[in-house]
Amino acid sequence: MPVFNHPEFDHHQQIVFGSDAASGLRAIIAIHDTTRGPALGGLRIYRYASEEAALTDVLRLSRGMSYKSALADLPLGGGKAVIIADPRRDKTPELLRAMGRLVDSLGGAYITAEDSGSSEADMQVIAEVTDHVGGLRREGGESGDPSPFTAWGVFCALKSAVRHGLGRSDLEGVRVAIQGVGHVGEHLARHLHDAGAKLVLTDVNREALAHLAEELGAEAVDPVAIFDADVDLFAPCALGAALDADVVERLRARVVCGAANNQLATPQVAERLRERGILYTPDYVANAGGVIEIAWQRRDDYDRAAVMAHIEGIEATLDEIFARASREQQSPAAVADALARERFGRG
Repeated sequence: MPVFNHPEFDHHQQIVFGSDAASGLRAIIAIHDTTRGPALGGLRIYRYASEEAALTDVLRLSRGMSYKSALADLPLGGGKAVIIADPRRDKTPELLRAMGRLVDSLGGAYITAEDSGSSEADMQVIAEVTDHVGGLRREGGESGDPSPFTAWGVFCALKSAVRHGLGRSDLEGVRVAIQGVGHVGEHLARHLHDAGAKLVLTDVNREALAHLAEELGAEAVDPVAIFDADVDLFAPCALGAALDADVVERLRARVVCGAANNQLATPQVAERLRERGILYTPDYVANAGGVIEIAWQRRDDYDRAAVMAHIEGIEATLDEIFARASREQQSPAAVADALARERFGRG
């Protein structure tokens, strides 16, 4: 399996392949950059089609975490971990502890947290064997789940995107299509509903979709139809690479802003969105709320008000990116990438 010549390899500092015969663990940890601090990134448990697909995902996701932490002004680098497994069938305490031991072997260079296929409860199991875990329940019983914070950050980002892309200062009547109403997408849908937006929702979990759509008075559509929805804004909140060459031509929305990581199937998609007059919100800027919360959890001076103020700063960061992109006639993705690289010394 090629690594150094892999198209997603970006001078990653370390890539670790781990296995454990007793638990069935097959995992990859990728540390992209630690210039600003230890690499923080979630643990994704997914039934990848191949080891090559898992490597591609972990390389892309870890790089995105470096960019995310840099633009969120955090003293952290970027990393990610994946386990090749079915989270519903294969996830056991033994598997999670084996993963924890792999994380611990890196001596704090990588800090793990929950992601797709893993949960706060899973992080509690991993924490039995390593201290290098984020997103844990705090003293007093308050959940360490970063999803609500991610959703709030995306909502703040969305306000900036609507202002720059639609010329609107409010969300009343703005039509929004949300692809994926899991932990983050559901919270985002509720924020948008409360702000007066009109929602079109989809998810592969038909039961959860129907329940949320009924509660919020939203329209529910099949996953394949969400790209064609007659809306103002498209919010990808499922897995990555939702925006490919075909989807970009189908979109009727004028703004894209969502919670999913690595929304662009290829870098060229960002330029095509710009050519079509669709304002793209760089995903790692919009969805940084969760990592901001996890970073604050690790501080001795944790303060909820300070956390929320830090997350709400995403809106101002995007105002700067959108304004610069407009002045320079560039995609916001290109502007955000350049700014992030400057911050972790690769500019």
